[in-house]
Amino acid sequence: MSAPTIHDHLLPYVDKLPERHAEAVELVVIHCTELPDLAIAREYGERVVHASGTGNSGHYYIDRDGSIWRYVPGTRIAHHVRGHNPHSIGIELVNLGRYPHWWHAGHQTMTEPYPPAQIAALKALLAQLRQEFPRLRRIAGHEELDTARVPATDDPSVEVPRKLDPGPLFPWAQVLAGGGLARLAAPL
Repeated sequence: MSAPTIHDHLLPYVDKLPERHAEAVELVVIHCTELPDLAIAREYGERVVHASGTGNSGHYYIDRDGSIWRYVPGTRIAHHVRGHNPHSIGIELVNLGRYPHWWHAGHQTMTEPYPPAQIAALKALLAQLRQEFPRLRRIAGHEELDTARVPATDDPSVEVPRKLDPGPLFPWAQVLAGGGLARLAAPL
C-alpha cells in the first residue's frame, strides 16, 4: 500500500499541546465528527475550550472523498477522548452521526454509511501510522472508551450515550483486515 497524501492544516494552538515521543503512541481511536462537513469540524476544532489555550480535536480528519487532513502532529497530545489522550491518536471521519440532535432520546440512530473512498483512506493512513509509531498495536471506537451517559435533551429522565461514534455502520471487519491492529478489547 502506498503512502497516503496527507494535507497539513495544523490548528492555530498546536504549539500549546504537550509533546510526546513516538513510542508513547499505542492506540488509535476512531471517531466520527457528527457534523455536516469538514469546514464545520474545523470550526469546532479551532474553538479554545481549555485553560491551556487549546481545544478538542482529533489528529487526523478524513473527508467523505478520502482526503486526509492533519490538524495535530502525532507527536503532540490532542484532546479527543477522555482518559486516553497521552497514548493515542484520534482519527475523525466526516459523518453526520446524530447531528444536530446528539442527545435527543428519539434521535440515537446513526444512518450515514462510510463511503468506500473514506474507508480506503483510513486503511492507508493506519498503515502509515503503524510505520511512524512502533508501539501502535491497538484500535478502538470512541464509544468504547467514553461510555458516559447524559440526560436526554428532550426528556432529562432518560439517559443517552454521550458518544456513539463511529457507530454501528462503521465497517470494523474491513478496516481490521490485514492492518495489524487489534481491537482494544481483544487479546493480542
